Amino acid sequence: QVQLVESGGGLVQAGGSLRLSCAASGSIFSINTMGWYRQAPGNERELVATITGDDATNYATNYADSVKGRFTISRDNAANTVYLQMNVLKPEDTAMYYCVAKIRRTRVDIWIHYWGQGTQVTVST
Repeated sequence: QVQLVESGGGLVQAGGSLRLSCAASGSIFSINTMGWYRQAPGNERELVATITGDDATNYATNYADSVKGRFTISRDNAANTVYLQMNVLKPEDTAMYYCVAKIRRTRVDIWIHYWGQGTQVTVST
């Protein structure tokens, strides 16, 4: 079994900051891509940011245009954890934020995307 557990959501005023964390646990051989998606009421789930690579010094990151320059994604391989530092938050960032990780459970397994349960971020005006 593999579990992703998010934390760090909450209520913040516009212009403020939050840091989300997502820890993967269970039977894990390797993690490739980790990332964050979000979904606001009435909207489809959308990409926020991803970070790809299992080399501790060589990652590729990707951001939605709406968060570039404000959000930073990072990861700690030793802890199987991905972070999302969110600065200059806007009311339109309000959503449920979901963590996702592309994981192999053994050397011969296929890659599978696992999702967390989500953490709510609410930005007030």
